[in-house]
Amino acid sequence: MSNIEVLQLRAAGVSLVLDCSGPTLPSVLHWGADLGELDERALLELRRGAGAVQDGSGLDDNLPVAILPEYSAGWFGLPGLSGHRDGQNFSASFRLASVAQTDNTVQIDAEDADAALKLRLTIELTDCGLVRAKADLTNTGGTPYTVDGLVLALPVPTEATELLDLTGRHIGERHPQRHAFTQGAHVRDNRRGRTGADATLLLMTGTKGFGFRDGEIWAVHTAWSGNHRSYAERGMSGYAVIGGGELLLPGEGRVQPQGTYSTPWLYGSYGVGLDQVSARFHEHLRSRSVHPRSERPVVLNTWEAVYFDLDLDKLKALADAAAEVGAERFVLDDGWFRGRRDDHAGLGDWYVDEGIWPKGLHPLVDHVKGLGLQFGLWVEPEMVNPDSDLAREHPDWILATGHRMPPTARHQQGLNLGVPAAYDYILERLDSLLTEYDIAYLKWDHNRDFVDGGNQLTGTAGIHEQTLALYRLIDELKRRHPGLEIESCSSGGARVDLGILERTDRVWGSDSNDALERQTIQRYTELLLPPELIGCHVGPPRAHTTGRTQTLSFRAITALFGHFGIEWDIASASPEERQELAGWVALHKELRPLLHTGKVVRADRGPDDFLLHGVVAQDGSRAVYAAVQLTQSVTSAVGRVRLPGLDPQRTYRVHKTVTPGPESRAAAWSADGGQVELNGAALVAVGVHLPAQWPENAILLDVTAID
Repeated sequence: MSNIEVLQLRAAGVSLVLDCSGPTLPSVLHWGADLGELDERALLELRRGAGAVQDGSGLDDNLPVAILPEYSAGWFGLPGLSGHRDGQNFSASFRLASVAQTDNTVQIDAEDADAALKLRLTIELTDCGLVRAKADLTNTGGTPYTVDGLVLALPVPTEATELLDLTGRHIGERHPQRHAFTQGAHVRDNRRGRTGADATLLLMTGTKGFGFRDGEIWAVHTAWSGNHRSYAERGMSGYAVIGGGELLLPGEGRVQPQGTYSTPWLYGSYGVGLDQVSARFHEHLRSRSVHPRSERPVVLNTWEAVYFDLDLDKLKALADAAAEVGAERFVLDDGWFRGRRDDHAGLGDWYVDEGIWPKGLHPLVDHVKGLGLQFGLWVEPEMVNPDSDLAREHPDWILATGHRMPPTARHQQGLNLGVPAAYDYILERLDSLLTEYDIAYLKWDHNRDFVDGGNQLTGTAGIHEQTLALYRLIDELKRRHPGLEIESCSSGGARVDLGILERTDRVWGSDSNDALERQTIQRYTELLLPPELIGCHVGPPRAHTTGRTQTLSFRAITALFGHFGIEWDIASASPEERQELAGWVALHKELRPLLHTGKVVRADRGPDDFLLHGVVAQDGSRAVYAAVQLTQSVTSAVGRVRLPGLDPQRTYRVHKTVTPGPESRAAAWSADGGQVELNGAALVAVGVHLPAQWPENAILLDVTAID
């Protein structure tokens, strides 16, 4: 056992202080604002002042809540480890064995000799101030041990009195909901087999009334693409925690002798205001070695342009129009493979349909490449239609209990990648396509939740193995095809998490391209992801998911703040529409270096009918804001709006961006239509008056430092 007692980790304005004095598992004495460099004496005094308080009605030796909370230590909330060995060893009691620190990473080993279990905890504070932790549980006994659940928890202070999480549905992902953080548990369980359109993304708690720009906030995210749990719990002892982990189906956590179960990473972000909380995640993602470094190419995706009508001449004309407006990547969506005339058949038969493509995809790929565009292809490798050669030949490869088929969803079932032969088949098919054709990009879809997600061959639950197999599959394809980019698309935005983002290059924000809906969806997706990782497309004038009709200006401004693309039959658009769209593409390319590297900022403003958000350069030299009128205002003008994130010491010129097409439906910027020059302190604290706008309309403000 190490002599280490109290450890302090510091980075990016955050301190994490761990009590590793033993003999029980470590607890967190402080997670929050930087405390400065504390010497050994100060750390020991912090432990004295912040340690457990004895409760006259509680245990004689009251212990603080550990990172892995234990029932045996008197924690009456959700235990970190729930499990047993054939009904015995139902309550673990780990004793610290060793603590090792390397820079801002701490590795903790502990053991419960009676239960024949060893535990390794890895806790890190990243350079951007994110806490992340994971656990590895090893069965050292001679019989199997069953893990029913293993979650990690981070404490939050008494001041954290409100909870904010997200919910949603297909074409309406990531909507906020706020609650009081009272005694008891607030639990968000997900059993969909994927992250889910209703997933909370981040579970956040903070001081009363916290917003994007103020209030202390603590947030957690479980980096896992399968079933998972996020929870917040406050006990009568006064302790409160937020945490999460994988949600195991019965039997999935069975650990054989000398085997190990490993949790996904649990991420924690502390900040003042939601913008700072999300900025830590953005910086973390941008610092990854796998983060896309090239400028994000403007995409044209064919789905809302042609659906299943895959005529070669029509697709060539669409590619010509894409090149004309400045697109850089052309993605052929659903319908290209055998038997696929609609969504009732064909999934699993990943061979180019000879009836539609007698020469394969080569004529289209060659045409697209000849225009200077990259070629991308839609696939849905984890799914199978019952009406397919694959399902008829291998019905036992379908995710099911073994004695009944799950109900279909979108006329499809899940393909069990946990079956080695099924995994090998999908790997061979995708590898063959990527080898034969010059495919730069896969739009990787996943269009159903799993029900009864089991392995028919063993009769056991299969979501855990399915998720791990998915990760291996993507990793292997990228190893074989360097430079390949993959989008995580899942009925739109139903698989958005840091597990899938370790191996994919963007997510599809939502199947809704309705710009009004997208304003909220993108606003809260950006709590976790920076704009360059979120697919945002300009849809047709009439949104096919809502029926709303919107101006090209509103649709384009909404799509600017992400990985910009087009989902519209622009070959049938008027010359004037294509010319205006080309102007928006050019504007995005001009702003792209700023939008995809800067700090995302969002104003806190009272009315529900208006939003202001933007991106500020890391050095504060420039910013661009969108002032968005969602619905009809009850006032004749928006009034004065603050511009967050600017350097208070610099002077800026603010003017309305000249945009393509007809003049935005808004009043003039000022009486003379001019511009404003103010220092950053005034723009942040006082702001500027904005013109009145019609509903479903937006203007862009360009802010440039002039000092």
